[in-house]
Amino acid sequence: MSTNSERIVGKHGAASQQAWPLHDVAHTRQLETVADAGGGLSLMQEAGLALAHLTLAVAPQAKRIWIACGPGNNGGDGLEAARHLHLWGKQPVVSLVHDPASAPRDARQAWTAACEAGVAMQSDVPAQFDVCIDALFGIGSMRPLSAPYSDWAECMNTSAATTIAVDIPTGLDANSGTTQKNHVRADHTLSMLTLKPGLFTANGRDACGDIWFNQLGADNALPAQAWLVGPPPLLDRPHASHKGSFGDVAIVGGSQGMTGAALLAAHSALHGGAGRVFVCLLDANAPSLDTGCPELMVRAPGTLDWAFMTVVAGCGGGQDIANQLPTLMHEARHLVLDADALNHIALQPALQAQLRQRPAASTVITPHPLEAARLLGCSVAEVQADRIGSAQKLAQRYDCVVVLKGSGTLIAAPNETPRINPTGNAKLATAGTGDVLAGLIGAVMAQGTPVVEAACAAVYRHGLAADRWPGPVLHASELCQRI
Repeated sequence: MSTNSERIVGKHGAASQQAWPLHDVAHTRQLETVADAGGGLSLMQEAGLALAHLTLAVAPQAKRIWIACGPGNNGGDGLEAARHLHLWGKQPVVSLVHDPASAPRDARQAWTAACEAGVAMQSDVPAQFDVCIDALFGIGSMRPLSAPYSDWAECMNTSAATTIAVDIPTGLDANSGTTQKNHVRADHTLSMLTLKPGLFTANGRDACGDIWFNQLGADNALPAQAWLVGPPPLLDRPHASHKGSFGDVAIVGGSQGMTGAALLAAHSALHGGAGRVFVCLLDANAPSLDTGCPELMVRAPGTLDWAFMTVVAGCGGGQDIANQLPTLMHEARHLVLDADALNHIALQPALQAQLRQRPAASTVITPHPLEAARLLGCSVAEVQADRIGSAQKLAQRYDCVVVLKGSGTLIAAPNETPRINPTGNAKLATAGTGDVLAGLIGAVMAQGTPVVEAACAAVYRHGLAADRWPGPVLHASELCQRI
């Protein structure tokens, strides 16, 4: 194995330059069984060594290291790490309250080895420590924490010391990214053997901090349950090209009082590389020129031929977009449906039927969790409890590509493995950034990128612009210029 772990995402966004397969708990268990049957060091020994090395890497000056160990294999990983850290001259202190004789075999052996090495053991939290390691509960437990484990988790969360989680933070669901009320909030998480989907979506990123990965030398031929999106390739722009080479995008939206949303989408489409961008504002009193961006061509909706365009519909559309949707869904070559367009579709079975009847791989919908809940006929809490499953249900139900926005944006398509985007941060939690994303998706589609790849590339670029923004506040108009 390699004791060097790779950082996948960090405080400033994606750190890896490749796509990564993500594996759920059931498949990870299968891989554990195969890997442990291979001979050599046990997975627990490999995991403990990797954890000890990462601890030294992220906190090289630390002396006293508190390792909170649970009764299962997660605790065994912590005990193995404690032994190595002790042998390397550190001062690990292990807290455990379970009977080691009742632990799984490898965890019992790890406890024995740690004791023989002279690792300090106690049943409470040490008075002082520089680093704490959460080795309480891993992928096999989502039960509410009882005392003293709940108290230990709270101590980690309130301490100023760096917290490192073993595999996943205690209280985080490895599949969905949902969390218990008293979950651990780590500064670093070392995911081992596989990367789990729940690390990257819903509450996962907030719970995990920087996410690291060590495959522990195991071969993994199992199919992925999801993929972490990697950086998109640069779009090729040949020297012998013209504006028609990069497609036409039409933005349909901007009812009275909401023209800004449509203009943000249009600006984004321009900055995203579309050859020409038309704006069809639904406010009859809207100006016929955007003086701040004269490249945009303002047109009435009925004057354009949708059959040759990528249409982005719904941004600031209000009630007026409803009258445009039947024609757009029937005629547009490619279609991105956002915001009010989705709300009208959720209310009208006829529009839902039209959406399902559109040509394959021609349509992207971009709901936030509330819009997704309306489209699925469920609650926001149900969507957030299973973001991956919700995105897949939407893709199958409406036969389109789905971009389910939020922390760890999901990209799903019918009969395809879902993707999770690693870029983006809370700076995107401001008005208009969704309009910017819709326009960018339209621009990438218009340039000939297949629809799933276009959605992934746009979501990645959109989040990357926020990750690279230097200030604490990012406005949507600024975001347009950074994509």
